[in-house]
Amino acid sequence: MDKRSLAQMAQRFRDTEKRAEILRQELAIAIRQADADGVAQKDICEATGYTRQQVRRIVLAGDAPGETQS
Repeated sequence: MDKRSLAQMAQRFRDTEKRAEILRQELAIAIRQADADGVAQKDICEATGYTRQQVRRIVLAGDAPGETQS
């Protein structure tokens, strides 16, 4: 592995991290929408693989003023 290849791999990793963060935020929005639409928490957990506590945190974070993270 030379320096250039290593730098390319590191850049690919950083790009993937950025995309993952965007998708994480989009999923949080979808979870909040599902909750608002009355989808059962159990079903949200099954669909996402998240625990009930994780889903609760995401939904509650959406209720906080100025909150964009989940």
